Amino acid sequence: MSLSSLSRDRALARQAIVRRLLSLDETGTLQTVHVRIAAETTGVHVRTVWRWLAAAKESGRVEPVPRRGVFVLDDVLWARLGELGGNVKALYRWMSEHADDVLAGLGRDRLPSLTTLHDAVHRAQRAGRVLEVSRPSYARLDPQGYDRALVELALPGTIDEAGQAAVEPALQDDPDSSDAAGTSPFTDGVRLYVPGAHVVPTKQLGTVTEAIAHTIAARGVVCVYGDPGQGKTVAVHQALRLLPRRIPVHHARVAVKPALPQLRAALLTAFGLPATALTNRTDAADRALLEAFQAPGVLVIDDVQRIAAPELDYLRLLADAPTTQTSLVLCGAGAERTLARAPALASRVLTWQHVPRLETTQVPGVLRLFHPLWDTATDADLLHTDETRAQGNFRTWAKITSHAYAALDRRPEHTVDAALLAQACARLGPRP
Repeated sequence: MSLSSLSRDRALARQAIVRRLLSLDETGTLQTVHVRIAAETTGVHVRTVWRWLAAAKESGRVEPVPRRGVFVLDDVLWARLGELGGNVKALYRWMSEHADDVLAGLGRDRLPSLTTLHDAVHRAQRAGRVLEVSRPSYARLDPQGYDRALVELALPGTIDEAGQAAVEPALQDDPDSSDAAGTSPFTDGVRLYVPGAHVVPTKQLGTVTEAIAHTIAARGVVCVYGDPGQGKTVAVHQALRLLPRRIPVHHARVAVKPALPQLRAALLTAFGLPATALTNRTDAADRALLEAFQAPGVLVIDDVQRIAAPELDYLRLLADAPTTQTSLVLCGAGAERTLARAPALASRVLTWQHVPRLETTQVPGVLRLFHPLWDTATDADLLHTDETRAQGNFRTWAKITSHAYAALDRRPEHTVDAALLAQACARLGPRP
């Protein structure tokens, strides 16, 4: 793990923790134990957390305050850097070409040097500032040729709706990586043939990331809910990837309407405990789970709507134990209605995070970030398709992209127009 990754993870954890401590301080409920837990979570000294809190009160900012005299990119330049794909040298050339406007916006009499610009970008990224690039960098390789080579080598190359390569666990050479591959969120959704697709940092994803980071810092329970296909699972796993690597993340896979022994076995498996040996030994299994919950970490249960109210109460008992240090992330379509039938657990949910559908104004921009084939499509065609078929559902748009890509791959002379969109939508099945 690089030093920049460590700094970025610590900066994100610092922002979430300081924000939570400030809210406790405003209500007059902040105690020393809160600060001690925050220090243990981030791996710093207690005095460091107190300094963070004092700095946030003085500056009104939860992120680290830059040193005086240090050049800092404003929001306009940061957005421009994202449009340029994170190319700092290209940003420097653009600033030189528009020097008058840039200097007026910065309130400076001269432009920073290229070295200063590089340093400013590195400091911002180490502090946790996210750069939303319009296109990933492929160095000097042709993106289309590179994507095609990946497809040929993957036999076939498939990616999920979030744009990540989906590799079967059996193909992993490293035995230690088989579990990680089996628990990847990108192997659970609709499998798509769309080389060149990318994860899109939408504002919905950013909101979920902030909510989960805040809840995990407080070691609480978060419920992420929304309609099917809105990107809940992808958003949750993207948020978990930002956590410090030393915080373990456990994924529990539950069956439909599991009985208590089945749920207990799923939890034991998630923590790497011998489920077969403990499933029928209730007391021993409960003790093993209580001990597992004592370690700081995260337990993720996707499709929590499959679990009935009596079994959800078992989760509440585990989360309610005085020694519990593990956070719960409950996710699923209709999860809020399921938890409403288990009021004891619902009352202990710290954060309720809804994942909405894409807004109409977001659709053209998000699709062009998702895959380059939409660059030549008109906004009118995309908006019409969204209104008549996709209706802001990202999974539906991922399917449309897959069919459109296949059609263009068969007949490259075609263009992305209303006829191609209609052909792709015809393969979505009957309208509900």
